[in-house]
Amino acid sequence: MSIASNPPIKFGTDGWRGIIADDFTFANVCKVTRAIASYLETAYGKDRPVLVAYDTRFFADEFAQTAAEVLADLGWTVKVVERDCPTPVIAYNAKFLNSAGALMFTASHNPAPYCGIKYIPDYAGPATPEITDTIVANIASASAEMPTGKNGDKISRFDPKPDYLKFIYTLLDVDKIRSAGLKVKYDALYSTSRGYLDEVLAHCGCETESFNTSRDVLFGGGMPEPKGSQLVGLVDAVKADQADLGLATDGDSDRFGVVDELGNVLTPNTILLLLARHLLKNKGQKGAIVRTVATTHLLDNLAAKYGLEIFETAVGFKYIGEKMRETAVLIGGEESGGLSVLGHIPEKDGILADMLVAEAIAYEGKPLSQLVKEALEDADGPLFNKRLDLHLEEPHKKAVLDFYKATPPETVAGLAVKEVGLKDGVKLYLENGSWVLLRPSGTEPLMRVYMETDSAALEAKIASEMEAAIAKLDPAK
Repeated sequence: MSIASNPPIKFGTDGWRGIIADDFTFANVCKVTRAIASYLETAYGKDRPVLVAYDTRFFADEFAQTAAEVLADLGWTVKVVERDCPTPVIAYNAKFLNSAGALMFTASHNPAPYCGIKYIPDYAGPATPEITDTIVANIASASAEMPTGKNGDKISRFDPKPDYLKFIYTLLDVDKIRSAGLKVKYDALYSTSRGYLDEVLAHCGCETESFNTSRDVLFGGGMPEPKGSQLVGLVDAVKADQADLGLATDGDSDRFGVVDELGNVLTPNTILLLLARHLLKNKGQKGAIVRTVATTHLLDNLAAKYGLEIFETAVGFKYIGEKMRETAVLIGGEESGGLSVLGHIPEKDGILADMLVAEAIAYEGKPLSQLVKEALEDADGPLFNKRLDLHLEEPHKKAVLDFYKATPPETVAGLAVKEVGLKDGVKLYLENGSWVLLRPSGTEPLMRVYMETDSAALEAKIASEMEAAIAKLDPAK
């Protein structure tokens, strides 16, 4: 039976996401799966299995099963996870099982109506642009036919957890964490980390209270995003019971959320800095620091102080992962809440990130808020970060980018523009270490304006000036 597939399929920085029953349909899943399979034919032999996994979203398991049947129809051996699974877990298994890669059905931290699919190659990190470009090019000629189910014997179920946990414990000082006897509050946010992060915490001897550990396709009416507005309950629990820290992950567990003992929700920039310093100071590790254009330059300060290389990439963990496959990277991360470290797979991992924070507390024997303060001081901080999400239609976004590329200002908020970067959007490098990044969303009518400077007053001045300047560039006015 042929099913019409009219809604467009658009790939973003990390695969294809869409609204369930609108553009994210079984027909489109069949098309995308066949487009991925066409790529697999050029890269792998069919003696290697293809892994298929999914998060906790509505029908994600059914979409995954359909993809598995499409692959089996095409002669591939397919291994499907027994239950919803974190992205870093299936990524690790893609490498560990010598597979032809994995299909992961997830929309990460997006709201409940969304689902998504991304292909993870056998190197266990996000697919690079040349791979995704090939897959996208294959979509036009891919069929939307539903699978026949003729090769059902080629599909089997497996549990990806044991091998992943065994590996994770080699990256953590389990005995050190056990000796600290930490009191931890864990909010699963109805995500795939339930049954993983809580198990790791228990293994490491933490006294743990867990919340929202059931599968709820509506995410309790919220979003599976570990940011302040979604972590109110976690903050209250930490403060009420005087816990050492609170932990959370996003929907597919590749992003982290951390609350200190005072109830402060720590920013990803802060956690990146804290863990970079922990790996250097307490574990004696060395390597490059890799960050995206939108991530704090306090990491640059720390790298300079300790004689480490610093690399800046475009937004998207695929670029950080690519650098991790090329050189020894101490830590790589992004301001949106993803990181990986030396010795780990080139994919962001919220479970490991959360546990490394617990490990840092165990090593230092100090409250997390104190460790944050010391890390900021070590990197000549603090710096003040802000992001504006400006609602701009496509013509306005184009006008803004064209203007700043062609005629960048000499100053912003009285600070001289020293350099203009075009790695991803337009980045204005200012004097005294300040910077501004203009980066359009590829999927929404938004222009994101990131900034970092050395005072709250200057941050407010930069924000006000940039917002006014961008408004004047609206071609509709």
